[in-house]
Amino acid sequence: MTPSPDTAVPTVEELEAQERRLVFRRFTHDDAWALGSLLVELARERQAPVAIDIHRAGQQLFHAALPGSTPDNDAWIARKRRVVERYGSASYLVGSRFRAKGTTFEESSRLDPDTYAAHGGSFPLTVAGVGVVGAVTVSGLPQVEDHRLVVEALERFLGE
Repeated sequence: MTPSPDTAVPTVEELEAQERRLVFRRFTHDDAWALGSLLVELARERQAPVAIDIHRAGQQLFHAALPGSTPDNDAWIARKRRVVERYGSASYLVGSRFRAKGTTFEESSRLDPDTYAAHGGSFPLTVAGVGVVGAVTVSGLPQVEDHRLVVEALERFLGE
């Protein structure tokens, strides 16, 4: 896997700006298939050993496990997605907010770390005028790279 040329860790402000920008007009089953397929294409180009998941309103609309991914990736996906569902923000942003306060999600959230993981890779699917309707999640790379892969796919999908 080729490392990203941008190794800087995004700030809380940059992560919040991503969420404000990456908003859908609608999000359908077909959109989930197209976004998931785009993520598979990007991951294959990089030979990334990831699993990819898209949920909307409690229903799994897309899932793919690429070569090199493991069942652990599915467990990470579920834990990261639950953070998005609970906080309405990207899993990486939630973890970053805790770190910015000088603590960690695990120490301060009072949530079971076997159920929730504020690690990068799950991003809210936000529909304008509606709010968060689901999450798109990637697992298999270092957390900032999982996050960046999802953001890159969303930017391309939304034409940014």
